[in-house]
Amino acid sequence: MGGMPLNDMPWWRWRSNVRSALHMLSDPVFHQECWLAGLEGYGDVTDAVYRLVEDTWLDNWSAEKYVGTIFRDSGEAALVDVAVLRVLRIMHQVGADAPVSAYLEHHGWPEAVRAAREAHVRLAVSDGDDPDTVPQSLDALRMVTRSG
Repeated sequence: MGGMPLNDMPWWRWRSNVRSALHMLSDPVFHQECWLAGLEGYGDVTDAVYRLVEDTWLDNWSAEKYVGTIFRDSGEAALVDVAVLRVLRIMHQVGADAPVSAYLEHHGWPEAVRAAREAHVRLAVSDGDDPDTVPQSLDALRMVTRSG
């Protein structure tokens, strides 16, 4: 999120959290090298899901509600909605306390990853960032969202 214009969206901190979650959820190499390997500093699938829905309540209503505050347009919101629904469906099926492997082995995981990737790319490109960079650590995210 290095090039992200932090002050052009009213709720940019929430956008940063959503983007971080989508970025992690959308990267299969990251899943293997960080989450499955238990690398410190990146949380796990459950952490990413909570970051995605915790402040936004996207588990209760559509991202469309946040167009103009978190999301730039209805296109971004629609992609985020699809990703949230797919990831939450899996989380409810395997359980929030399930090991990372339970998510990665779930038959619906590839579709959830694809949906998260589509949303991640759209948001990253809209913010002028390269969607193919490696996800940042949670400490890096905290540093970004504390500034302002």
